[in-house]
Amino acid sequence: MSWNEKRLVKVAILDLYEGVPNQGMRCIRTILHDWAAANDFDLQSDEFDVRLKNQFPDTSYDIYISSGGPGDPLVSRFEDWDIAWCRWLDKMERWNNNPSNHQKKYIFFICHSFQLASRFFNVGLVCKRRSTAFGVFPIHMLDAGGNEPVFDGLRDPFYAVDSRDHQVIQPNHERLERMGAEILCIEKSRPHVPYERAVMGIRFNEYMIGTQFHPEADASGMSMYLRTEEKRKTVIESHGEDKLISMLEHLDDPDKIRWTYSHILPNFLNHSVGQFQEVMA
Repeated sequence: MSWNEKRLVKVAILDLYEGVPNQGMRCIRTILHDWAAANDFDLQSDEFDVRLKNQFPDTSYDIYISSGGPGDPLVSRFEDWDIAWCRWLDKMERWNNNPSNHQKKYIFFICHSFQLASRFFNVGLVCKRRSTAFGVFPIHMLDAGGNEPVFDGLRDPFYAVDSRDHQVIQPNHERLERMGAEILCIEKSRPHVPYERAVMGIRFNEYMIGTQFHPEADASGMSMYLRTEEKRKTVIESHGEDKLISMLEHLDDPDKIRWTYSHILPNFLNHSVGQFQEVMA
């Protein structure tokens, strides 16, 4: 490669939204293109409709991002797309474990995908929440999170958009240790209720990491989305007007969602590219 030739980075986005209107895919696209432009990379970004078209990427990509999405991660284990997703993840793990494959595959799991990955690796109990988590919440880092390159620059606690009906709790510490996995962060402390705090981020192995929150959520886009008449009405009916007002206030705070947005996925991309550039050097 000549000194003035751009480095091609191939990224596969696994879309698990099942055609449901969402902000997640837009945010992922924006982060990828802004990151590539800022770092002068030639980006090839391809999307795969996992649930409606049973589409999956091959092993030619450098980086994979598996999105959030609706539905029950327990019931779906018997559906064709879920079975195929697990086969894809198994293929990725086998690729990375093969010493003859010097170019490893880096994967980030978001929310629903994080729950699927936690179920796949059997690192904790995936279960339904007592009530839906929706809003902007503080996330508390554990020691491993403080040493995690993808979390570099985050404060403790940091804030993230959380939107889910299910959760990962009761971590299987023996399994985590055997895998070399580490819990990075947990949800806010709620001493007034007798419920276990959910696991919010895991480094599954050297090449795979995920969060149960949405690190891709951008403040300005989310704020505009929540202010549309239809979404405003839906949020008020489901969660109350106080929740809507609180969420909009958090979105306007530059130290909260904007900070998380500008750090986690860009850090993941930088770390992944840095790792495979070392292999090529």
